[in-house]
This record gives sequence, structure tokens and C-alpha cells, in this order.
Amino acid sequence: MTKNDTAPVSMWDIPVALVLLTRLPLPRLPKNAFARQSRATWAFSVVGIIVGALACGIAWIAIWAQLPAFAVAGLIVAVLIITTGAMHEDGLADTVDGLWGGFTTERRLEIMQDSHIGTYGVLALLLSQLLRVTAIAALVGAGLMTGVLAACVFSRALMPALMNLLENARHSGLSHSVGAPPVSAVLIGLVLAAVLALGFLGSFALVPMLFAMIACGIVAQIAKAKIGGQTGDILGATQQVCEITFLLTLIALI
Repeated sequence: MTKNDTAPVSMWDIPVALVLLTRLPLPRLPKNAFARQSRATWAFSVVGIIVGALACGIAWIAIWAQLPAFAVAGLIVAVLIITTGAMHEDGLADTVDGLWGGFTTERRLEIMQDSHIGTYGVLALLLSQLLRVTAIAALVGAGLMTGVLAACVFSRALMPALMNLLENARHSGLSHSVGAPPVSAVLIGLVLAAVLALGFLGSFALVPMLFAMIACGIVAQIAKAKIGGQTGDILGATQQVCEITFLLTLIALI
């Protein structure tokens, strides 16, 4: 392992995080860049800035074109889904299908790995995206699209925390290959995300961040009880649940 592999941050961390969490076109990275995938998880919050900024950029064009707030919100969500390849939404659907569709740990993991989507997953997607679009529309109407950026950033910073707290339940897949992030990567990501959220929203960010952390803790407890740990699907579900919780809490405050 090189000295750079054990450094808190590296020049390759952001590109690696983008490869892990998005479908954005990127140049081919050297193989040694992926040797520190677990340490690169601090940059998940930076991914939130990038995909959130792309979505809000499209939103500003839509607002200039005088589209209604709900349509602007729909475009924001569409851009977030396209840039991430819907991996977080897919994780939410698979998680709900598996955790509530099986009666044993083995069966739940099997359902989560199945590419087909069940009734629980469909309903989870419908309800979650309805809440997501509605909350973002309210932020657009209030002229507070920075709330979208803050939610994108902070929800992704909580994923490494869950990876550190819970063992991988399947011992395979993307989450397992990345590995458990060190505490330093978790803290760097969370501090960066908190600073950015406060910069975007001021003190309004405090309560949404708190509720997002509580939501993350609830997802972690459910996952631990039902499958004994986390998977890539659990991480995707965590991002969605925490983002929506952040958005709804912010709307309640304003």
C-alpha cells in the first residue's frame, strides 16, 4: 500500500466517488485509484453537490421558462435519477421488497438481489417520489432551491456512516467490494456536508440534519434486525429516506 492509500484524502477520491454513485461520463481512472475506495467515501457529499447542482441548473432554466413549481420539481428529480442511474431508488424498492417480503434473513437477501420489483417496492417508489417532488416543489415556490443541494449533500454523507456502523450482510456486491470506511472518512464527509448545508441554509439546516440522522439510525436498526447488516440496497434506501426526511423537515420549518 502506498503512502497515498492511507492519506485522509486523495486527488482520486472525488472521481472514484463519482464512479461509485453516478452514471456521469468520466475518463478511465487508473486501477490504483480504486485501491482506496473505502477512504474515498468521504467524497460522497461532494457527489451530492455535483448532481444537485446539475439538477438545480436545469431547474433555473425551467423557472426562467415560467414552468410551474411542480413541473420544476419533477425535472429536478428526473435529473437526479438520470445522473445516478436510479441506483438509490432501486435500492429503496429492493430494500422494501426484501425486508417486508421475506420471513428469514436468507429469503430477504434473496428477494433484494432479485431484479424483479414487487408490490412493496412499487408502492415505496410511488410514495417516496410523490413526497420528494411535493417537498421540492414547495422549496421552489419558496425560492429556496439551496435546500435541494443541502439535502443531496447531507443524505449522501450519511451512507458511509452506515457502512462503518453495520457489517455487510451479504459479503458480496458493491458495498462489500468498497469495504467499511474508516472513521476519519466518515467524519470528514459528515463535517463537510454539515458545513455546506449550513452555508446553503444557515441555521435552518440544523433541524433537518438532526432528523435525517435519526432517519438513518432507524433504517440501520431495521436493517440490523432483519438481515443483520447493510447492503448496497440498504445504502440506497438510506440515501432516499434521509433526503426525503431532510426535505420534509425543512418544509415544515419554513
